[in-house]
Amino acid sequence: MAVSEQQIRQRDSRPRKALTIGAVCKILQSEFDDVSISKIRYLEDQKLLTPRRTPGGYRLYSQSDVERLRTILRLQRDEFLPLRVIRQELAAGGDIAAVVGGADKRTSGGAVRRAILIDTSRAYLTLEEVIEETGAREELIAELENFGIVQAEKREGKTVYDETDREVIRAANELSRFGVAARNLRVFRSSADREANLLEALLGPSLRSRNPERRKEALEILESLAATVSHLKHLLLVRDLRRLAGD
Repeated sequence: MAVSEQQIRQRDSRPRKALTIGAVCKILQSEFDDVSISKIRYLEDQKLLTPRRTPGGYRLYSQSDVERLRTILRLQRDEFLPLRVIRQELAAGGDIAAVVGGADKRTSGGAVRRAILIDTSRAYLTLEEVIEETGAREELIAELENFGIVQAEKREGKTVYDETDREVIRAANELSRFGVAARNLRVFRSSADREANLLEALLGPSLRSRNPERRKEALEILESLAATVSHLKHLLLVRDLRRLAGD
């Protein structure tokens, strides 16, 4: 029997059924290979997701929860943003759709995403958590440490990594699939050191100032300059890759 246009509209207007965490994981696995139930729970622990709970304690995810989770995973994968930055992006709200869609409105007209350095907390992960979230081998992580690509810390007797290290490991693991070894990444470490030294030469005295206002202003300038440097590197790389592709 044919379905009328009115019936279709009525069906589409009905609220969609809430999903279990397992169903959500299955839906997203086609787009995100590394998503898992434990990862979704971790994002909830980090206050990035707040699904409603049944009286029995089971999580139920709405369609808006699923879209929020998709946004978080895309920002992690495509922009390598740490969770604290994603939390701020989500709190800002209005321009998230543009960011995820690849048309970040803030980058139009020459604006560049700021490097988030001010008023942010750092979350730490154990080696086991990093391996679970990135899929990287323990041997690769050890090599990245040996070459100074990531820098683990000792806290309360445990070796831990911050969110930036976690995203570096994620990127390094992706490159390793194409035969890029940890030692090959030293060129990025050296480049980052040179850029940091340049910015320190420009702003070092102000950053070390005991005047809170002067230091705050210097940090804001540092954020902006760091983002500009990153954008410049990207543009130079794009130009060279176009030449490589014979464009």
